[in-house]
Amino acid sequence: MNINYVLLIPLIPLAVFLLLGIFNRKIKPAVSGYIGVAGLSASAALSFYTAYQYFFVAGKVDGVYQTFVEKTTWMNFTDTLAIDMGIFIDPISVMMLLVVSTISLMVHIYSRGYMKGDPGYTKFFAYLGLFSFSMFGLVLATNLFQIYIFWELVGVSSYLLIGYYYTKNSAVAAAKKAFIVTRFADLGFLIGILIIGYYTGTYDFETLNNPEGNAILSWASTSFMGLSVLTWALILIFMGGAGKSAMFPLHIWLPDAMEGPTPVSALIHAATMVVAGVYLVARLFPMYYFVEDGFALNIVAYVGAFSSLFAAIIAITQTDIKRVLAFSTMSQLGYMMLALGVSGYNGHEGVGYMASMFHLFTHAMFKALLFLGAGSVIHAVHSNYLQDMGGLRKYMPITNITFLIAALAISGVFPLSGFWSKDEILVAAFEHNKLIYGVGVFVAGLTAFYMFRLYFGIFWGKDTQYKHTPHESPISMTFPLLVLAFISIFSGFIHFSEYITPDKAGFEAHLNIPLAIIATVVGLTGIGLAYIFYKKENNLADRFANAFGPIYIWANNKFYFDEIYMFVTKKIIFKRIAWPIALFDKKYVDGTMEGIGNKTVIIANKIKGIQSGKVQDYAFGFIAGVVVLAMVFIYLWTN
Repeated sequence: MNINYVLLIPLIPLAVFLLLGIFNRKIKPAVSGYIGVAGLSASAALSFYTAYQYFFVAGKVDGVYQTFVEKTTWMNFTDTLAIDMGIFIDPISVMMLLVVSTISLMVHIYSRGYMKGDPGYTKFFAYLGLFSFSMFGLVLATNLFQIYIFWELVGVSSYLLIGYYYTKNSAVAAAKKAFIVTRFADLGFLIGILIIGYYTGTYDFETLNNPEGNAILSWASTSFMGLSVLTWALILIFMGGAGKSAMFPLHIWLPDAMEGPTPVSALIHAATMVVAGVYLVARLFPMYYFVEDGFALNIVAYVGAFSSLFAAIIAITQTDIKRVLAFSTMSQLGYMMLALGVSGYNGHEGVGYMASMFHLFTHAMFKALLFLGAGSVIHAVHSNYLQDMGGLRKYMPITNITFLIAALAISGVFPLSGFWSKDEILVAAFEHNKLIYGVGVFVAGLTAFYMFRLYFGIFWGKDTQYKHTPHESPISMTFPLLVLAFISIFSGFIHFSEYITPDKAGFEAHLNIPLAIIATVVGLTGIGLAYIFYKKENNLADRFANAFGPIYIWANNKFYFDEIYMFVTKKIIFKRIAWPIALFDKKYVDGTMEGIGNKTVIIANKIKGIQSGKVQDYAFGFIAGVVVLAMVFIYLWTN
C-alpha cells in the first residue's frame, strides 16, 4: 500500500496556518474562512480515501491488518538509538484520521457562522489550522519522540485557542492554567520516554509493541522499588496521557478551558485533543498489557473508573452548560480509559480495547454535536447559564432535535451509536472486574440524568421571556449539526470489532442482551428522573439539593479541588518552599556576588589615585620606586 500521499493530510492544514498567519491582515475574513474550510476538506477527503484503501483494499493480509511505515532518520543519539520522523498507518491511526478530519471540518464550517464579525476571524482560522496539523502529526507519529513533539504542539494550539479572547482576564487565566497543568503531566511523559529509550534502545512503536520483541520480553531485567523500570516508564507516560485527557487529579484545567470560543470547545476539548491521552495508551497497549502482567494497565483502569464517576457527580450540579459538557467529557474519557484497563489482547479478550476505540469514535461525534448545539444556543440567547434559558424548542427546532439525538446517544439509548459502544465497554468491565462494572453502570445512569437535565432545562422547562426573540442559527452552523447527528445515529452499526482490535486480527462481537437490558434500564431511569425534575418548572430539584446539603455544595464547588491546588501552590510551594529558597538566593547567593562587587568598588576607589593621569605623579612614583629598589639592593649587597 502506497502511503506517501498521507503526508499531505497534515501538511495542508500547516500550509493554511502559514498562509493565514503570515497574511493575517491582508486576507479578508470571508476569504480566510473559505481557505480554512477548503484545506480541511482536502485533508478529510484524503483521510477517508486512506481509510477506504486500508480497511477495504490493501490493509488486510491473511486475516490480519498490516502496519505501514514511511520514515526517515531525523536525529541520531547513538549507533543504535535515533529519532525518526515519518508516517505510521495501522487501524487506530486510520480511525483517528477519520475522527480528527471529520470534527475539524465540521468545526471549520460551523466557525464561519459562529465567529462572523469577530475582529480576529482570520487569526482564529489560522489557529485552527495549526491545531489540525498538530493533531494529524500526533496520530501519524512513528515513535515516542515524534508523538511528544506534536503532543506539545497540540498544547501550544490549545493555549492559543483557550486564550483567544485575550482581553478577558478569565480567558488568559484559563489558558495559563491549562498550559501549566498539562506541562506538569508532560514532564512525567518525557521522563517515561527517556527511560524507555535508555532501557530498550528504541523509541519506535513497531519495535516497542512487538509481543515477541526484546522490549517486552526483557521487561524484568531491571527493577526499581519493587517494579520494573519499564512499568515505571509506562506509569509516567500514562501521567502525560492523564493530563491531556483530564483524568483525576489532573482534571482541573478542562472546565476552565470553556473560556475559549465554543467551536474550540467542540474541536479540542470534546473530540480530539482530549482523546490524545486515550490514544497514547492504546498506541502502547501491548507494552501496557504484557509488561509486568499489566500492572500499569490496572492503574489505567482504576483511574479511569474513578474519573468517570467523579466527573459525572460534579456534572449534575453545574449550571453553565459548557461546563456540564466539560465534566461529561471527562467522565466519558474515564470510560475509555477503564475499557483499555480491563482489556485482554487476543481475540474476543480484546473487547475492552475495541470498545474504548469504538467509544472514542462515537463519543467524538455526539460530544462535538453537543458542544456545537450548546454554541448555537449561546449564540441565540447570549448566555451560558441554564437559568437564562428555557422553552427554546419553539425558536430553534434544528438545534433542538440534533441536541436531543446527541443526548440520547450519550445516554446509551438503543439504537443510537452510544448504546453500542457503551455496551461493549460494560461487557469488558463485567468480564474483568465487577467493581469497575458497577461503577460503569452507575455512571451510565448519572450520564443520562445530567444530559437530560441539560436538554429539558434548555429546550423545555420554564417559558423564558427573552429580551430579543431567539432564532435558529444560520445554515453554516446548522449544517454541521445535521451531519454529526446523522453520524451519531448510524455509526453504531459499524462492525468495529472486525477492524480495530489489539492483535489486529478482528473478531465477531455479539450483543450481550442481559447486560444491555441492565444498562438501558439504568439509562432510561436517569432520563425519567430528569423528566420529572426538569420537564416542567417546579421546585423538586431545589428540594433534593437542599436534602443532600453539604454533599451537593461540595459537588457544586467541584469538591474544592481548585481551592486545594491554590492552597498547595500558594501556601505550601510558594510560601513554604519557594519563598525560603528565594530568600536564601537573594540574601546569600546574590549577597555574596554583590558583596564581592561592592568590595571591588571600594578597593578601586581607594587605589584609583595611582592612575591620576598627571605626568608629575607618574614621575614621582617612578623615582620613588627607583630609590626604594636601590636601597633594597644596597642593603642586600652590603650585608
